[in-house]
Parts: sequence; C-alpha cells; structure tokens
Amino acid sequence: MIEVNDKMQQGYVYELVEPIGRNFAQDFRPELSPKQMLEMGVFEGHYLNDCQAEFPKDWFEKAKLSADKPDVMCNFMQVKSRQPLWLWQQKGWIIEPDVRGWFQWYCRYYMGRRIAGVDDWQIKRWKAFKRHKAQVEYHCNLLDMECRKKQRQALLQWAYNPLF
Repeated sequence: MIEVNDKMQQGYVYELVEPIGRNFAQDFRPELSPKQMLEMGVFEGHYLNDCQAEFPKDWFEKAKLSADKPDVMCNFMQVKSRQPLWLWQQKGWIIEPDVRGWFQWYCRYYMGRRIAGVDDWQIKRWKAFKRHKAQVEYHCNLLDMECRKKQRQALLQWAYNPLF
C-alpha cells in the first residue's frame, strides 16, 4: 500500500497490483518510463518535487529538477511546453484521484496501480496525443532538433520519444 501525503493530496492510499513497469493494457505502449522522462527533463523540473517519497528514489537520482520554481532550462528542449494546472482543471482534464494530471497517473500506473475507467480514459488521451508525433515526423528532418521544439517537448511529457 502506498499512502500519499504531499502538498496537493493528503491521505490518499492505493494498492500496487502489478509489478513495476509491467503488465500494461494491451493498447498502452509508452516509449519512455517516468524515470527516463525525468532524466531527460520534463515539466520545467518542478512537477513532482514535493511528492518524491511516493516513487522510487532512483527515478530522481539523475532527474533534472528545479527546487524553487519551474525552470525551462530543466526541460529537454529548453522551452516551455505546458499549460497551467488551473487550465487543465477548467477543461476537465484532471480526474480523481490523480490531482496533478496525466503524468501523475502514468507514474502511478507504471508503479502498478490499476483503476478501471480511469486507466481507460487516460490511455485514450495518451493515444490521441500521438497525432503530434506524426506531425513532427512529417514536418521535421529527424536530426533537426530546432524543428517543432515545443511539440517535441510535449511528446516527451506524454511518454513519446521526441527523438523518434
């Protein structure tokens, strides 16, 4: 059992029912693990800072983090590529129990938590995001890292490899 007590969520408890990084839904094949994403640089280094105790310590050993405030230099592409949490909430993209959004859901899913309905909804969103990868592949030379930097950073933040 994992008990969550951080800045945004207190007293939430969940059970890990699958081995870490295994037994994903058949149609969910992320290209990167949460650890790889954190090491490459996501969410301006400021997404999981207050809830590291919930996840394996090794996820944060080489993670690009910013202690004080979000810093685009922590991002792999060194550009801002996210919208504020309040906008995600307003658009209905945040659903309980993952109050931080998709990446928090993914981290918990990767750890082995499963929730019927919630998992299906988040996987559907992840699959829909793949259209951005097709756009980058169509418009950019594979080696041109200056091409569609924001879109590449967004792909990384959805567990798609921005380097193809």
